[in-house]
Amino acid sequence: MNFDFSSNTATASTSKRYEYKVLSQKDKWFSGKFDPAVLEQAMNAYAQQGWRVIGCATADIPGFGGPRQEFVTILEREV
Repeated sequence: MNFDFSSNTATASTSKRYEYKVLSQKDKWFSGKFDPAVLEQAMNAYAQQGWRVIGCATADIPGFGGPRQEFVTILEREV
């Protein structure tokens, strides 16, 4: 990756390409409910396929009984 600092903004040029995956409770791994041990198994399985975790967050999802929190993990790998 090359950076150009000759101006006020740094620009990066790279030829690498990435793909992304969002893992949540709705994923096949969780069967509809969150379990940290299952998340660990899923992340290790995806890591063996070249994926790496680049972020995690919770999202409030509206529902009939009120909002519920959903945990999401963002994965990345080079293509």
